[in-house]
Amino acid sequence: MTAGLVKTIWVSAVSKLKFVLSLITRDNDYQREQAKAAETAALRLNVDLEILYADNDSVTQSSQLLDALHRYKSELSGIIVEPAGGTEFPQVGRAVVGASAAWVVLNRDGGSLAELRKNTSVPVFAVSCDNAEVGRIQARQLAAILPEGGTVLLIQGPASAFVSQQRTQSLQSSKPANITLKILKSANWTEEGGYHAVISWLRLSTSHQQQIRAVVGQNDFIALGARRAFEEITNTAEKMSWVGLPFLGVDGLPGTGQAWVSGGSLTATVITPPLAGSALEKTVDAFSKRIQPPELVLIPVHSFPAIPSLRPASAAHATGH
Repeated sequence: MTAGLVKTIWVSAVSKLKFVLSLITRDNDYQREQAKAAETAALRLNVDLEILYADNDSVTQSSQLLDALHRYKSELSGIIVEPAGGTEFPQVGRAVVGASAAWVVLNRDGGSLAELRKNTSVPVFAVSCDNAEVGRIQARQLAAILPEGGTVLLIQGPASAFVSQQRTQSLQSSKPANITLKILKSANWTEEGGYHAVISWLRLSTSHQQQIRAVVGQNDFIALGARRAFEEITNTAEKMSWVGLPFLGVDGLPGTGQAWVSGGSLTATVITPPLAGSALEKTVDAFSKRIQPPELVLIPVHSFPAIPSLRPASAAHATGH
């Protein structure tokens, strides 16, 4: 296994339950908060927890999961995974459930788990933020900020990610008719991903001809990376027109997204609480009570700041020539 990808928390040498948590990357504040939430829950519940980071690579993640299953064998109580790509690793899931261990998937809709749930008594379920509501909230934020409409630059997370697809579809179907989306794709969920998506787009002559009224990132770091790309434009007037736009994000953690809104780098964000701690708690509770949790557990999300406090953006800040 690649050095530096594994972090182990030994909670108790005599713990009866041992879990593996597989996360997408350590280069993202939300993923780091996922890890902290799981660590806190593991200490409180007195279980062993090993955290793996997939470095944004689903092949690496699949290998890590199978390696963990083979290493721990009957000692493993369950695996909690947030998939790095489009696949939910159905073969790995079958192997884990076949070993009588729990299989919990984060930020998925749970539909693919129905077959696994039919033939097992171990917990098999999904825990997700309400990503459809994330898209609806961003639509309402845009409606408040751009009552006269216009073109909005939307920077998605990885195209294969279920979260990206669900948030985009919901935003598309919920936005006002007078708002048009121009979609870019970030290679990953990091600031660098948002930065490079915008840098590549700015190299196109057509990008400087479009009247853009706002920039939406599918997480706070992507939005901040986009802003950084615009801040590097050498033409002062053009740069000021870009950085004067409203920038919206998602995740809304206190030390990053909420702080960036308070500091003015972002106009608004959507608070999506970390899921891994809740998933671990629900899995341990299911073992204790010998129950099967619901197929999908949805965690509520909300706008920061509250939508009624958002004010219309000045039309003078639209970009383009």
